[in-house]
Amino acid sequence: MRSARLPNLLPALVAGMALSGFTLLSLPATAADALEHKAEVAQGKARQEDLEKGKALYLQNCAACHQPEGQGLPGAFPPLAKSDFIAADPGTVLEITLKGRQGKITVNGVEYNNVMPAMSYLSDKDLSRIITFVLNSWDNPGGIVTRKQVAAYRAKTETEAKQAAGERHPGSGEAEQAYAAQPSQITDARARRTPGAPAISEAEYNRATQIFFERCAGCHGVLRKGATGKPLTPDITMVKGTEYLKALIKFGSPAGMPNWGTSGELNDADIDIMARFLQHEPPAPPEWGMPEMKGSWKVLVPVEDRPTRQENNLNLQNIFAVTLRDSGEVALIDGDTKEIVTTIKTGYAVHISRLSDSGRYVYTIGRDGKVDLIDLWSKVPQTVAEIRVGLEARSVETSKYEGYKDKYAIAGAYWPPQFVLMDGATLEPKKIVSTRGMTVTDQEYHPEPRVAAIVASHQHPEFIVNVKETGRILLVNYSDIENLGITTIDAKEFLHDGGWDSTLRYFITAANKSNTVVVVDSKDRKLVAKVPVDEIPHPGRGANFIHKKHGPVWATSALGNDKITLIGTDPARHPDQAWKVVQVLKGQGGGSLFVKTHPKSKNLWVDTPLNPEEKISQTVAVFNIDNLDAGYQVLPIAEWAKLGPGPKRIVQPEYNVAGDEVWFSVWSGMNEESAIVVVNDKTRKLKKVIKGPRIITPTGKFNVFNTGHDVY
Repeated sequence: MRSARLPNLLPALVAGMALSGFTLLSLPATAADALEHKAEVAQGKARQEDLEKGKALYLQNCAACHQPEGQGLPGAFPPLAKSDFIAADPGTVLEITLKGRQGKITVNGVEYNNVMPAMSYLSDKDLSRIITFVLNSWDNPGGIVTRKQVAAYRAKTETEAKQAAGERHPGSGEAEQAYAAQPSQITDARARRTPGAPAISEAEYNRATQIFFERCAGCHGVLRKGATGKPLTPDITMVKGTEYLKALIKFGSPAGMPNWGTSGELNDADIDIMARFLQHEPPAPPEWGMPEMKGSWKVLVPVEDRPTRQENNLNLQNIFAVTLRDSGEVALIDGDTKEIVTTIKTGYAVHISRLSDSGRYVYTIGRDGKVDLIDLWSKVPQTVAEIRVGLEARSVETSKYEGYKDKYAIAGAYWPPQFVLMDGATLEPKKIVSTRGMTVTDQEYHPEPRVAAIVASHQHPEFIVNVKETGRILLVNYSDIENLGITTIDAKEFLHDGGWDSTLRYFITAANKSNTVVVVDSKDRKLVAKVPVDEIPHPGRGANFIHKKHGPVWATSALGNDKITLIGTDPARHPDQAWKVVQVLKGQGGGSLFVKTHPKSKNLWVDTPLNPEEKISQTVAVFNIDNLDAGYQVLPIAEWAKLGPGPKRIVQPEYNVAGDEVWFSVWSGMNEESAIVVVNDKTRKLKKVIKGPRIITPTGKFNVFNTGHDVY
């Protein structure tokens, strides 16, 4: 037995195809960058059984890049056969297979500059067999690496044990994946072929289009021009070639590209189809303009036929509109009795419900772009108008400025990238505005900047519109709709969700992938601040409360870490703290989507539904606002729901109108039982579980009063 450095096996298995694109990373490695590693290689003869199994594992996990005989791919993946790199330093294989590597290396006189992803998702036994097979093949120096040696090195380097069982998305958190790569709802797109690209049949093209919209468009954009991910257009992908792309898709990369093949989510046939598909022009979804909108627009109950007063005995201020995601419905639940009033068919997977200022109308928007207008005054609340504003959408809002309350509605689309102003009582489309344009940082044209959050100003007759990819915030003045005035504020790319401070003057919103919170003064109509925060803030609408030391603050949690960030919001009385991070709380973990409190509450609630750990995703953390330094209490919400099997996640705390109850969705699979758990806000004890066959994958919940009056 002799000490040696294990060879740099697979030093560039996959080029840097990050979640944000298939582009190569140029991160040169220097001697100072080299990782510390020590391992032993036995000089004995490897067992034939292990070599055979190692070969099979190699062909399954490595050959797509380094080829079946270890010859590599010129210009892309270095050879493992007769490798002078391995012969000179047979000591880094184990290190790099477990931890990955990026940067320049030279193998057999040729320089490569790619990314090798960590293969820690493989078991200790499988890794030992692959390494031993390579060491003993193709004129390499020989040697044996045992399972115990792999386990010891894994423990020594603190490579996460969970990865040994299989990590779906190496280098990219599950939370980020679930958030960023939501499937597109676009189903109708025209096929386009690129001369010189690999042959692909009509059936294969259609299959690839489906996969792309389901798994890729959320990051890379419908047109593959780049969104939160970088472009995947033919000028980029054709240079790489089919085999290269197959490897990238199969194995992923440490920079964030999911390993769609080794995770089991795509089979080899689909990977081959996708590798060829990506070298062709992306399919072109149809536009959706005024003729299409008017063709989808229906007034089911004319205004003149609607009630002139409330015809039911419901306490409308305490009604909850609850998204039943997978059934394409919204449940209206009585917050007093905890009974379902009715369920209403809506667009697919309603993203949000918004309430008219009067509290009469509920506006919902599905991810398929369908807007439904629900009249709460009807004897049984019902849909009175509907329209489809695009092929994919996320946001809707109603006018709230004095003199214009309930007059207009607005909806923003992901595709086409645009928003539309509508009559508030009928949804008749009045004005469509495209959001295509230049990004704020690089001043480069972006063909599909999606409309994210929309809020209604309380200071002017305006809607505030987040244009995600360009990083622009639009102040849309509707006082003269025929001469629409739009003020553009250059903020930060990847604008997403946000809400108001407690005075309803300052709009505070996350530019998530820029790790920034942006503040806009809606009264003076200008940018106030760009506040750096840590790793993918996701506030929902945020949470406002009075900090004992720093005065009024607004809180956001994050997808990428366990931090809850508090930002001062009172420039008049606390100028030194205004628009600065005044405190960072440590929560349960990353993967949070919402924080919530209420003016009458002393609690700050933080969910973590996208955390990969069950004990975290199935519970919530709650802080005492008056004693934040004491840390959080964990409440077992999923356990309280007493449900059967299913992937339970706890999402979106929402208060009742009195502020003494907080509601949580226990979101399980479509075919498993879900529930809504109601907690006493003062005692933090279980109060009620709402469940049954009509509660199907509940996600968002929106209290009529709190939502309509921006109470959070």
